[in-house]
Amino acid sequence: MSTIGVSIAVPEPHGVMLQRCREQFGDPLARAIPAHITILPPTEVAAEQRTEFENHLRWVCEGVAPFEILLRGTGTFRPVSPVVFVQLATGISQCESLESAVRAGPVDRELDFNYHPHVTVAHNLPDDMLDHAFTTLELYEARFTAASVHLYEHGPDEVWRPVREFRFGLV
Repeated sequence: MSTIGVSIAVPEPHGVMLQRCREQFGDPLARAIPAHITILPPTEVAAEQRTEFENHLRWVCEGVAPFEILLRGTGTFRPVSPVVFVQLATGISQCESLESAVRAGPVDRELDFNYHPHVTVAHNLPDDMLDHAFTTLELYEARFTAASVHLYEHGPDEVWRPVREFRFGLV
């Protein structure tokens, strides 16, 4: 059994900048989680399901065209969850469609919350640090093209690492 996730990686230089901000805000997970937009949250997968899931992921991605993502400003899930994030201003519907297609595959994953694409920059921190993260990045903006998703695996050292890239097939 392994724990996997599927995400759109935030490319450089934006990804490393957001990860540094997360670290500066005091988030202990900053070095363990690359900046990303979650498509499939952490999910336990049995070894015998893995190949079938990867085949499904490949099939889904072959039917997706690259799309633009515009990150702009901050948002929060408080008071429901102690999270501050950078919002998507463009690319929301494409992420929602992708998430729905990926979860419709062989791995059954119920969500704890409704899907909302975002890039987490602070999580489980005191309110004053969450407030600081919210105001520090409220004018943040970055634009990039999403052309693939990565399959991540949660290691025994608690670090999430990309293990495979699945490129979008429609050009």
